Amino acid sequence: MTGRTGRTERLTAREVIALVTDDDRFSELPAPVRNFKPDGPLSWQGYDDSRARAATRTGEEESVVCGRAVIGGTPAVLIAFEFGFLGGSLGERTGDRLEAAYTYAREHRLPVVPLVATGGSRMQEGMLALTQLQRVARQSALTREAGLAQIAVLRDPTTGGGWATLGAGADVTLALPGAQVGFAGSRVRPPDADPAAYTAEAQVAAGAVDAVVRPEELRETLALWLKLLTNPGPSSSPSSNPNPGSSPGRSTESGAEAPTPPPALGSAHLPTTGWEAVQHARAPQRPRAAAYLEAYFTHRAAISGDRCGGTDASMLCGFGLTPGGRTIAYAAQCGTATRPAGYRTAARLIRLAGRLGFPVLTLVDTPGAANDADAERQGAGSAIADLFAAVATACTPVTTLVIGEGGSGGALALAAPGNTWATPDSYFSVIAPELAAAILKRPTGEVRSTADQLRIRPQDLVELGVIRGITENRKE
Repeated sequence: MTGRTGRTERLTAREVIALVTDDDRFSELPAPVRNFKPDGPLSWQGYDDSRARAATRTGEEESVVCGRAVIGGTPAVLIAFEFGFLGGSLGERTGDRLEAAYTYAREHRLPVVPLVATGGSRMQEGMLALTQLQRVARQSALTREAGLAQIAVLRDPTTGGGWATLGAGADVTLALPGAQVGFAGSRVRPPDADPAAYTAEAQVAAGAVDAVVRPEELRETLALWLKLLTNPGPSSSPSSNPNPGSSPGRSTESGAEAPTPPPALGSAHLPTTGWEAVQHARAPQRPRAAAYLEAYFTHRAAISGDRCGGTDASMLCGFGLTPGGRTIAYAAQCGTATRPAGYRTAARLIRLAGRLGFPVLTLVDTPGAANDADAERQGAGSAIADLFAAVATACTPVTTLVIGEGGSGGALALAAPGNTWATPDSYFSVIAPELAAAILKRPTGEVRSTADQLRIRPQDLVELGVIRGITENRKE
């Protein structure tokens, strides 16, 4: 289904519906009735003929097909665009159908899956067509406020207002390979514009799309996302409490219970000195975030990008399913300096989890925030501030485990106040011992003693009340 250019063959609305839904599990919603005067609201000469030809060619009465479907066993509302009908453009009748679909989704507590392929607003209806974007944006916002997930799939092409509302406005945005994706369509962008910038792959690199998914994997991918984001889960925690007699964390008004921190995967021996704690945390063989996530979840799906033009491979974010059947959101540092896009992606994840009612697990492992010139230009301070705010105001409980280095504010921004734990092979410090010694104008020979003075060992952090406890090693 993917051509030599890497672009997926253009599917009709009915074909893409059949591609993603379980067998015979789609029922079209009744279309609202709107009576137009001849040639539409602007009396655009020939508009009725154009619509009639489009209907004959596609078999559709409008540029969207909306209905209730089942994907991987999960019911959802599907919105499939028919690009063959006047370029999948939005007009007043399109807006009527979209509004009705979103309303049905809220009434029946169903997630919404827009399968987008559109060139923008319909010129033959002028500004009345353009204002349909406001209707769509409102319906999307109301659905978001209702705590219902929206998972968009970008087909070829997805441009104009359809991209800026249904596509970019979704909670999770997927795209088919090679799809043209951008606010400016091919006929209106500058003549010297690089066409490679207007692709699904470029949008992933820019942090605007979460992933490119091949058509043959689309149903399975949507099924996993729908399972994760609609899963009420059991009310109990997924694993035993590492600190008997103490609850793993608070519950919030959402009713979600805080996740239990994962058991330690590395060394079970507590360090005897501060410098030994640093060495343990920096050891190349120490288990990293990927190992902890793999052990904690049976299935995972990742989000990517800060929706502000950036991505950061050192921050893993997404949703996972525990062996106990709970959906938990996760944001995990990977042991290197975290960039501004990483902090913004984590903040995006925490707020999304809050809207959907899922608790959050964060894994701290960074020597600190990236502090190069590019990081400053990318807004390091504001990105860290935003993550501090997201954690502080989280609508669902957050549990944190320090699994390696906890370097200064760049690590603390991801940590849950009052519900942070640590592994035996980790440390948490106001600043790295080497930098502390440099600031204090001490010789390098005093770095080790400075580490002891900072009291950065896990057991020191417990005594100081900075963390709640130390997780036990699973092997013991």
